[in-house]
This record gives sequence, C-alpha cells and structure tokens, in this order.
Amino acid sequence: MAFKAFTQTHVYEKQAAPKEKDRSNIQCLECYDQNVYIGTKDATVQHLILPIHRDLSPGQRENREGRARKLGSSSPVAQLRALAVFNHLLVLWDRSIIALNMFSLEPVPLLKKIQHVSLFELCDSAQTACVEMVTSSSRKKVIRIYVVGVDRWDVVKEVPLFQEAVALAVDGKCVCVATNDKYILCDIETGSWEELFPHNHSRQRVIVTSVGRGEFLLNGPESLGMFVMKTGICQRPPLQWPQEVLAVAICFPYILTLQSHVLSVYSMLDQQHKQTLSINAAKGLLSTSDGVLVFTERDIFSLSLVPLEEQIQALVGHQRVEEALLLLDGIQSRSPLDSYKELQKAISCLAGFVHFYQEGFSEAIDLFINGELDPREIIRLYPNMESCLSKDFQSLPDQMNKRRDLQALWQEDRNTFHHYLAFLGDFLRAVRGMEHSLKCSKEVDCTLLRLYAELGETENLQQLVASTNTCCLDHCVPVLEQHNRYFALGSLYQSHGQHIDAVKTWVKIADGFHKDPFCVDVFGYIVWTLSQLKDKDAVWTFADWILHRNQEIGVQIFTKRPPGDHFGTQDVLGLLDKHPLALLLYLEFLINDLKSEDERHHTHLALAYVTQMQQHGEDKDLRRKLQELLWDSKFYDVSTVYERLATTELHLEKAVLIGKTGEHSQALQLLVHKTRDPQVAEDYCCKASRGQDMRFRKALLLSLLETYLSLEDQTSAAADLLNKNPQVFAAEEVIHLLPESWSLQLVSQFLVGSLRETFHQRRMKKLYKALAQAELLRHKVIRMQASKTKLKVDKGQVCKVCQRDLVEPKFACDLHGEAIHTSCSGVSAS
Repeated sequence: MAFKAFTQTHVYEKQAAPKEKDRSNIQCLECYDQNVYIGTKDATVQHLILPIHRDLSPGQRENREGRARKLGSSSPVAQLRALAVFNHLLVLWDRSIIALNMFSLEPVPLLKKIQHVSLFELCDSAQTACVEMVTSSSRKKVIRIYVVGVDRWDVVKEVPLFQEAVALAVDGKCVCVATNDKYILCDIETGSWEELFPHNHSRQRVIVTSVGRGEFLLNGPESLGMFVMKTGICQRPPLQWPQEVLAVAICFPYILTLQSHVLSVYSMLDQQHKQTLSINAAKGLLSTSDGVLVFTERDIFSLSLVPLEEQIQALVGHQRVEEALLLLDGIQSRSPLDSYKELQKAISCLAGFVHFYQEGFSEAIDLFINGELDPREIIRLYPNMESCLSKDFQSLPDQMNKRRDLQALWQEDRNTFHHYLAFLGDFLRAVRGMEHSLKCSKEVDCTLLRLYAELGETENLQQLVASTNTCCLDHCVPVLEQHNRYFALGSLYQSHGQHIDAVKTWVKIADGFHKDPFCVDVFGYIVWTLSQLKDKDAVWTFADWILHRNQEIGVQIFTKRPPGDHFGTQDVLGLLDKHPLALLLYLEFLINDLKSEDERHHTHLALAYVTQMQQHGEDKDLRRKLQELLWDSKFYDVSTVYERLATTELHLEKAVLIGKTGEHSQALQLLVHKTRDPQVAEDYCCKASRGQDMRFRKALLLSLLETYLSLEDQTSAAADLLNKNPQVFAAEEVIHLLPESWSLQLVSQFLVGSLRETFHQRRMKKLYKALAQAELLRHKVIRMQASKTKLKVDKGQVCKVCQRDLVEPKFACDLHGEAIHTSCSGVSAS
C-alpha cells in the first residue's frame, strides 16, 4: 500500500441553478476553525460551518450553511482574510477592502472601505489591540502598512516600489513581493528592500508563499521552488516541482503543489515527492490548522494531515527507514518534548528492527540504543537464548510483519546466523550498564556468558566473569561445565564472593581432574588470587597444597599481599618450617621489604642461606646474598652464625663475622692464610672501612701489610698492596717495616706515588688556607659595608700600638676604631 501523508475528504458541493452556472463559481476561500468563507465570482460571500470531524462519510457529514452576503452585481471576490481577534472578515472586492462581521456578514460601520487595492495580507502579531496589514496599491507602485483596530484602520507607512506588485506574502516584519519580472524583500520597519532574483512567469504563475519562521517559498526559474530566508539566503535545497503550478500550500512538513487535475505532495525535509492526489478542475489551495482545503468551481475538498506518528510508522513498515528518521528529526522542534521523546524511542526501535532483519547491524545498534529498547526483546528472538529470560518477562507485540525466523536461519544458514550472534554480543556489550538495561542486567549477563561460551570468545568470557556481574549461578554454572570452561567457572564463583569454591575449581584443573583447553598457568593464577584474598581462612586452607606444589611461587601468597594485609609472622614461619626454600624467601621478604629488625629473622635467614648451600652445594647467588647480609645487617647473632659456619669452607664469611667483633687483624690473617687470594683481603679492608674515616682504612691496610710481611711467600702480595695504595701509606711510616732485602725498584712505584700524594696534600692545604683567608676578607668587607663605618688615615698618622707611621696600604682596626698595623693587631694597646 502506498504511503499517505494526507487523506482526502469531499466536504462541500455548491448547488446552483443552470442560469447561475457561470456566475456563482467559487473564486477564493478563507477558513478559521470550523468556519469556512467562500468568495464567489458573482460578488457573494458565503459562510459555511463544517463538522468537527471532516473524515466522516458523506452520509454522516452535516455541513451547515451560514449567512450569505451579496456585495454587488459584478466583479468576483478576490481575497478573504479572517481577523478573528476582532471578529472581522476582510474582503477584497472590486479593488477595495471592506470589513464584515465574521458571523453576521454585516459591514463594520466604523471601518470605511480602503480603495484602490490589488493585494493584501495580514501580519502575524502577538498584540491583541491592533494588527498590521500590508496592501498593494492598484494605482501607485507602493505597498502600504495599515494598523487595524476593532473600529479603525490607519496607514502608518508607505514603501515605494519600482514596479507594480503582482503577489506578496508577509512573515513578521518582512514582506516578500513579486513584480512582473523579479522577487524582492522589503523590511516594513525600515522601508529598505533587497532584490532577490529575476523570473519570467506570467502574472497567473507567480507564487509567493510564507513557509513560516522567516522563510518564503517562491516559484523560481526552471520549475524550481526556491526557499528564501528573510535575510536573503537559502538554507534548503530548491524543490523540483511540475510545470504549470497553479497554487502552493504549506502544511508542515509538506508542500502541496496544485495543477489542473493533480495535486502533488513534497517533503520540506528532503524535497522528495511523497504522494499524488487526483482532483479534477481544481482552482486553488488554502492552508488550515490541520491540513489543506482544495476547491474547484463547485466543490471543496479537505486534505487532512495523517498523524505524524502514523506516517512515520508507515514509512518504517515500508522499510523506508531513512525517510522515517528524517521525518522524526524534522518534527522535533514543533512537538512537545515528552511526546516527542516517546515517539522517538518507539520509531527508533522500529527502524532498528528493519536494519536488523536487513543485516544492517551497526545502524541497528545505534537505533536500538537511541530508542532505549529493552535488551530482552532482542534476546527472545534467538533460539536457545530464551532460557536466559526470567519467567515474568512480558514481550511487546511484534511490530514487524516480515519478521525473520532465526530458528529457521540457524538450521539453514549457519554462517549468516553467526553474524546475528555477533550482533547480539555487540549490542548487549553496548547497552550493558546503561540505565534502561539495569532492570534486566541479570538476563543480559547470563546471555552474554552463554554466547561467549558457545562462540569460544575466551577473552570476553573471562572479562565478564572476572568483573562485577549479575550472572545467575543456577543458570550459568551448567553452561560453563557443559563447554569445559572450568577456569571461567572459578572466576564466576570468585566474582560472586564464593572464593573457596573458586579455588577448589582451579585446584581440580591443576590436579588434572578437569580439562580446560583454554586455561593457561592456572597454578600462578591460584597463587595470585590467594595473595589478594582478604579471607585468610581460605588462604590457610590451600597454603599447604600450594607450597607442596611449588615453594618458590607458592610463598607469594604471603609475600605479594596488599600493604597492611599481612599474616602473623610467627604463624607463617611455623608453616614454612617444612618448606626450606619458601622459608628462605619469606625471611628475605621480611628483611628486605618489610625492613624487619628482629634479631631472630636476621639470624634465621643467615642460617637458612648456610643450610641451603650445605644441602644443594655452593650457589654463587646464595653466597652473594649471605655475604651482603653479613656485611650490611647489624641485627643477627654473630656467635650463633659463626658456630654454624665454623666447620665450613666459607672463610670470607667467617672473617666478616670475626671482623664484626672488632678483631680485624685476626680476620685478615684468616683470609690471608686460608683463601690465598690477595684481592679478597683487600676487598675486606675496603668493605670494612665503609662509613669510617681514612685513618681506619689506613690502619686496616697497614695490618694487612704487616700480615703479608710476616710471611715469606707473600712478598709479591705486599709489594702489590703498596703499589696500589700509595695515597694511603706514608713513605716515612712504611719504609722502616720493609725488609732490607727489598730492592728500590720493587717499591719505586709506591715511593713515587706516595711522595706525589704528600706534595699534593701540602699544596692543597695551602690552597684551602688561601681560600679561607679570601672568604674571611670578603666577610669583613660585607661587615664594614653593613655597619657603614669609615676610617680616615691622614699623613703622619701613627699606629696606636707601636707609635710608628702608617705607611702600608694594609692596616687593622682595634676595638676602639683606631687604625693600627696589621702586625700590631695581636698586641694590646697600652
């Protein structure tokens, strides 16, 4: 069925005697509410009262003819305009405007007729005391502006024209005038005018119509309907209408053009043709509040605007979705906000279904979201998904007559059905969390879970079950078990606060009771989960299983916990006694991360390092950690650790412990005798002297040198020690310790370096002294400037101490401000 914007009804037929056939024809119309005024060719004005419902059948309609008034014996009635605010009917007849009462059709006695008028129009006005009227003179090239009251009308302004006006339309303070060959815009306030564009139409074909809101529609060249704003610009594309257009009427959002036998309907929104109506011998159109009146010489037809909601639904039903949405958007500014929003939602959903069944999925999602469609309306369309819906869900009636059966599609075309499943996932993800879908969040989450499980979308499934969700466990647990998604099942339990059930499920995967091909490193995830879990009872439940499986990773359930959420240290140490590697790592955590200063922890860690090396052989990394602990920590029990090391070959570690008691000479002797590695002994001296002054380091190296010199086979080590550290050893202190058998060449490098260091230190001391003296002088100058003290030294002035003349540029000042020699500054003046 074709789309209809208007419905046509025959509302009046003029009956006439044969002799009046050529003289009583309808010439023009005016309408106000249910009152229709007919102007005839024989100078008669007829009042007709139409029924409220014009769409009744001819037998049900009862038109009442009111009064009629004969104006004269000749000249047709050219124009009628109702001025309802004063109950006036203005009539243009015989080139004069006369005022009649709207109901009695009696002349208004105080309003004398206005003569020599070819055209007139009324201005829309919010004022009730007076109304403006624009007339075109039949004698002069002017338009006049009248102020019309209840009992008088007066000319207030004249605007001259360069040609006679053949048509005009008024919108507010702007008048659009057509002359014989062009269109112009006039401002009735300022009297200024602006030329628009030329035309070549005959007088009968010139069309000027007010569209409203400061816009006019003109009959332009090449059969184009031109939209022109009162500012002179065009904001819409031109309308391509038929040739030989007799009249034009506006009924938003449509434009109706009349030809002799056809009436065409165009949209103002997209300038496209929408409907065609056949009316023989039509003469003119009149826009009314709810449609358009069309008249012939004897008949009047009413074109009633189909409710816009029905039009939009009809367009959607014809799958003309873009037109429906354009119409919906176009009426927004002219519709009440609440009713528009409801209509917009309903139409957006209908349009969404059209795109949905045409596989236009991206457009469908946007429309469903804009229409705030209940997600359950989409879920119910899918086979096997209806089980996700609650029993109390009541679906709306199906709006689509050509609904596709997704059940049949699932059986016949799996590839296309897969696209529909992908759409379902995209749509539910888009609306999840939106306000209008919160009431059915459980159904949305259950459907997404089932969809992800069936499509194998592991990442999306895990993201859903691991985050906050409203999945129904009774429905979702069997689905995940059916698809062997046990890891996701554990995450689902976890997101619902059932932590023990979650870990139990993952433990069964790790132990091989459950097979989940999509699971990777379930053990690591169990450890991470337990490390973040605040339910400490659950952690203790699985701690032993974790540690038996992997001590190094398992201990993280205690070491990777959030700040401030750690277990009791002694409880953990008691558990870890059976797991030495985990114990060692936990002690490192206590000392290195928690900065524990408990002697038991430091001692226990040192012993744990030793035990590990004894059981598993010497490990470089473990030994390095043990040495760092022994050097850096000051909290362990030296005697306990030394007792454990006494029987081992860890000589450096034993030396460190001896050094902790202050017996550095004994420690160095142990290193020299046992390790036979000079570098180890030197490193010991370097580390032992950290944080100490140079004298302490010099004493350690001197002790090491003496140890080397006491052994005959350490001559080379002693010489190397001297040659490496000339800045530490002073030649005068060391030379008497060296054996007489040593050659000068053996210690020449040391002697040169030592002497160079001695000279360097002397020069540096002098430099420091000079810098200090300069700094002192600078402060003295600052003090003198701050105190603003001046000293005057005259010729022949003598020193107050030695009584000799002050002849040098340098001098000092005593406590009394008297000038004295700098050499006398240390002697008291008598």
